[in-house]
Amino acid sequence: MSSITALGIVLLGLMILVGGKQGWLAFLSLILNFGFLYFALLLIALQVPAIWVAAVLGVVMLAITIFMGEDDLNITIPAFLTACIVAFSLLLIIYGIEHLEMVQGFSLEDSDDLEGMSLALGVSFLNVTIATAFLSILGAIAEAAMAVAAGLTEILSNHPKLANVRLFHNGMTIGKQIIGTTLNTLFFGFVGGLLALLIWFLGLHYSLGTILNNKIFVHEATLVLISFLAVILTVPVTALVVIYRRNHLKNNLTRTE
Repeated sequence: MSSITALGIVLLGLMILVGGKQGWLAFLSLILNFGFLYFALLLIALQVPAIWVAAVLGVVMLAITIFMGEDDLNITIPAFLTACIVAFSLLLIIYGIEHLEMVQGFSLEDSDDLEGMSLALGVSFLNVTIATAFLSILGAIAEAAMAVAAGLTEILSNHPKLANVRLFHNGMTIGKQIIGTTLNTLFFGFVGGLLALLIWFLGLHYSLGTILNNKIFVHEATLVLISFLAVILTVPVTALVVIYRRNHLKNNLTRTE
């Protein structure tokens, strides 16, 4: 048994022990999302447009993550709608930023490993970079949307006549509580992922300007900053979607009566 398999079994056991049925469903959603990511790689390798692959499979993975993570439709529907709105809005920003930065492809640090290999794959590395950035923000968006939607749903269950303005302020308050921890999680993930590379840069006496203009560093920093933006935008959008859905359901109920 490999170490990865052993860790996977331990993770599954702990998720079932702590989360019960929801823990098992969350683990299953992780496996399904991994399968869809692998499927996305195959499609891109077959020269299917990378951005379209990321957009379509991104929606599927958002649906799996959100709807398999919670049974309450009052939470999952607003969270899913919010995630789609924010993700596709940021896709436009990602498209423009990646065209300006031009960090696609491989860096000089990859030259030794790629020496002698053909890079004429028939794949647009710019589109692959855009697709990568889009897929990388989905988890942060889904997490923030679920947290805010769950909090507002709980508030509405206890105070069903709460005014929309007050409900929106409550959503922003919940968002302020999760933004700090989420941003720190993203930051530490960024530092942890690049720690070995940064140590290498310092060991080779790279100047600060060289580091800040390194293709790998710029790409990873861009992903983190876009994820920051995604989390911040998710908070008010989730609150607005919850309010809109609440009013919509209330109007439908009034018409039926």
